[in-house]
Amino acid sequence: MAHHHHHHHHHDHSYKLLFSHPKMVKDLLIGFVKEDWVAQLDFSTLEKVSGSYITDTLQNREDDIIWRVRWGETWLYVYLLLEFQSRIDPYMPVRIMSYLGLLYQDLIRQKAFAPEGGLPPVLPVVLYNGEKRWDAAQNVADLIEPLPGGLTHYRPELKYLLLDEGAIVADPNWSDRSRNVVATLFRLEHNRDEKDLLGVLSTLVEWLKGSEQTALRRAFVVWIRRVLLPNRAPGMELPEFNDLQELHEVHDMLAERIKKWPERWEQKGREEVALNLIKMNLLSDAQIAEAAKLSEAEVRALRGEVSGDQR
Repeated sequence: MAHHHHHHHHHDHSYKLLFSHPKMVKDLLIGFVKEDWVAQLDFSTLEKVSGSYITDTLQNREDDIIWRVRWGETWLYVYLLLEFQSRIDPYMPVRIMSYLGLLYQDLIRQKAFAPEGGLPPVLPVVLYNGEKRWDAAQNVADLIEPLPGGLTHYRPELKYLLLDEGAIVADPNWSDRSRNVVATLFRLEHNRDEKDLLGVLSTLVEWLKGSEQTALRRAFVVWIRRVLLPNRAPGMELPEFNDLQELHEVHDMLAERIKKWPERWEQKGREEVALNLIKMNLLSDAQIAEAAKLSEAEVRALRGEVSGDQR
């Protein structure tokens, strides 16, 4: 149990590290918020807001991140809730409602009003990467029993923007041809096979070459090491990374591994043939070796495995 929790924390932490980079937040908004006002944001003003509003009840909220960005004279607050788990939270709208309430109380305390005196707008985003498609309500009103007559007027309405990575990537109309790093993250998480993974990784290596991207590149390396490879390429032996080792080292290792695949399969195929011949018990080791294109030593080793099994 403790181990699982520890892993989950890592999980959150390396994602949090990624979304602590303005480029990620900018690409998230540009690539995935299909609204006209996104074009009016001044991304040079993007800044991370500390979770100073973290009251006692929220002490353990490690997976939310708040940014703000100028929209004309007003700050727009982007509240990112990173939901990285396979379970779907049916009461997500209530969670969002509570967090936004706390966030607004804090903005009032800080007197962070819009120029006209209103509270600044907040965009709540739920970023979900589980295998199952997200089917929880996206508006708190949908969770509350409707009552006849006037009582319905008092039902709270609150929506969040859901980004269900798996659904986005599976959509045939979706393309990540624009240089969008968040799209690349989604593609890496939901890649079809290692060749696909390698292609996406090449793209990322290319985009994050510059020295101004060093920190983001390192964040990706941490994430690839802690989250992506353990999930996607189990049994991949990785040398210990230090932060200075670059992304293309991961890329080269994957490439090497994929190159060796045909040999691995051929070897497996030859051993399969030899095993079947051994089990028939009709041919000598030398004959089997010739038939299966293996050395006699390899055939003897396989024979040893078979007799070992039967004992």
